[in-house]
Amino acid sequence: MIQDVNVKALKKNAFRYSKVRGETASRVRIPGGLVSAKSMARIVGIAEEFGNGQIFLTNRQGVEIPGIKLEDMPKVNEKLQAIIEDTKINQEDTADGYLASGTRNIVACPGKRLCPFSCYDTTAFAQRMDQTIFPNNRHVKVAFTGCSNDCAHVALNDFGIIGMTEPQYDLAHCIGCGQCVKWCQRRSVSALEMVNGKVVRNEDRCIGCGVCVVYCPTRAWTRSPEHYFRLKILGRTGKQNPRMAQDWLRWVDEDSIVKIVQNTYAYIEEYINPQAPEGKEHIGYIVDRTGFDEFVKWALKDVELPEKCQQAHRIYWGGEHYDRDNELK
Repeated sequence: MIQDVNVKALKKNAFRYSKVRGETASRVRIPGGLVSAKSMARIVGIAEEFGNGQIFLTNRQGVEIPGIKLEDMPKVNEKLQAIIEDTKINQEDTADGYLASGTRNIVACPGKRLCPFSCYDTTAFAQRMDQTIFPNNRHVKVAFTGCSNDCAHVALNDFGIIGMTEPQYDLAHCIGCGQCVKWCQRRSVSALEMVNGKVVRNEDRCIGCGVCVVYCPTRAWTRSPEHYFRLKILGRTGKQNPRMAQDWLRWVDEDSIVKIVQNTYAYIEEYINPQAPEGKEHIGYIVDRTGFDEFVKWALKDVELPEKCQQAHRIYWGGEHYDRDNELK
């Protein structure tokens, strides 16, 4: 049986167009990858009642429920209402399911709720960001990782946020064991050295990873009360010119990052290619057209970067580049 399907409306309602005629898959949004056991049980219930009994865990920490009949979408949306409310998705109307799908599910590593190396609560920041930028149908990817280990692979995203800390050294607690120096050499960037029984930190070399804090047996090293971040921008996957995100800001604060991402949405609306399929265009392609300086002007509008922040005023991206004859450059 041939069915007329409004694919655009289907996708904006966060359902995936399926290769199986007459079926779709519900895309459940889970900001930061954290969901309650009750909502996970609700997802299972939807899969068993309306799907094919299977659940797909996406690489963006969302959930897809395949095998749903197109005619059952309204019933699934009704079931999704409790999940949307439980995960605190930023939309007042939940009766018709998700109101957008363009801004991809925000990824986060477990963060300091679980990991001793994490410099901040990645889940809380991810949820704050989701509240700020969703619902929206633009193609934007944001990821959070707790430290420079980058377990969330943030360099593959438009915005990658890496946790940093400014290690605080208390000589009175230091016994000169050298553990921090040794582990900074093994697991980080050799920013510490022992000088006359005192540990000296090279501030220019230090990446704020907090390894010294984790391995100090006497708590001579502690994390700074302020949270700092490294912001990588404009990484992307895909068929056309994939590339890794590059460092733009270091030692930047949380509020500035939120404002920068908000400003970028305004930049997208101003410059997006009106012919872009389904209103999707990687931000990097827009930046390539307008120039990096124009992007920075929009992104930093009304943003007051902290005095400690280091900014790269020119960024060069690598990656694959193809000409029109498909010859690799």
